[in-house]
Amino acid sequence: MSGNDGYTPPRVWTWDQENGGKWGSLNRPIAGATHDKPLPVGKHPFQLYSQGTPNGVKVTVLFEELLEAGHEADYDAWLIRIGEGDQFGSGFVEINPNSKIPALVDRTGPEPVRVFESGAILMHLAEKFGAFLGAPSDRPELLSWLMWQMGSAPYLGGGFGHFYAYAPEPMEYPINRYAMEAKRQLDVLNRHLEGREWMVGDDLTIADIAICPWYGRLVLGEAYDAGEFLSVHEYTNVIAWAERFYDRPGVKRGRMVNRTFGDPSQQLWERHDASDFETRTQDKVKAAE
Repeated sequence: MSGNDGYTPPRVWTWDQENGGKWGSLNRPIAGATHDKPLPVGKHPFQLYSQGTPNGVKVTVLFEELLEAGHEADYDAWLIRIGEGDQFGSGFVEINPNSKIPALVDRTGPEPVRVFESGAILMHLAEKFGAFLGAPSDRPELLSWLMWQMGSAPYLGGGFGHFYAYAPEPMEYPINRYAMEAKRQLDVLNRHLEGREWMVGDDLTIADIAICPWYGRLVLGEAYDAGEFLSVHEYTNVIAWAERFYDRPGVKRGRMVNRTFGDPSQQLWERHDASDFETRTQDKVKAAE
């Protein structure tokens, strides 16, 4: 088997870390810790270890929406710098053997409970507080969309995003393949959101919280600098839904937590108290130095 670029796969694959593109250091073909590093523990019942990627934003948005709704869901959010390999520290691997953010430790019971995978964390918190789950009759639809996101987003991020924005060099076949799939998924959402304000039922649910950090930011021009390439203006229902989502106070705060890029006033590297949004954003931290 060979392609037009002359590449023929070897009989036995071996790992070449230098050929991994911009984020090559984040990946390796084995699991487990690479170094000893215990995790810090704060004062709140929930300890979140994350970074402000789409999967990380899902959880911080849910926490802030729970707090906005009056639930006792205070949390510490610790920054895991995935570009520096923090996810391979021994403490992090202990709570997530898959070495991916986000990971949560729930200390509300007799013994700490670990929860990893963003969809599992959303379900755990929503069920714990009985919030953002929609009506009981909506549960099959909600779970369907939650599972849709978990299964579909890798084609958007690891597929389209990787080959369009991060691969060592542009390659026509994978870009075309994943662009087609990204647009198909956007069309799925656009058709579903016709005449709807939210993904399931009449109010925000964890289905919206799971999906919008991936697809909403794409149609609003915040992902991969690919809006024109993908003609995202075509998906008017998705755009209107994303604008509603990002206009919510809890969502605005949640997007700031563990964020390490963009406007410094919108970066709260760690969150340990509600007042941190006013006092510990990066613009204020820098000004105080």
